[in-house]
Amino acid sequence: MTNKDEELVVVYKTYGALRAEIIKSKLESAGILAVIRTESQNILPMTVDGIGKAEVLVTRTQEAAARKVLSET
Repeated sequence: MTNKDEELVVVYKTYGALRAEIIKSKLESAGILAVIRTESQNILPMTVDGIGKAEVLVTRTQEAAARKVLSET
């Protein structure tokens, strides 16, 4: 595996950590390791001007499989 294969890529974007956690769990139940990157911690259950954006990332080698899993929902 090369360094480029280990690079993380975004496969899902949302606002709020809850939806990102659901997507991460769905990927992990399919055997795909995923991580969540957030721009800020949600204190209130709302977003303003992108605050609260969350992204679900997987390695480049698992990107196609992750997109397939996500397309099936």
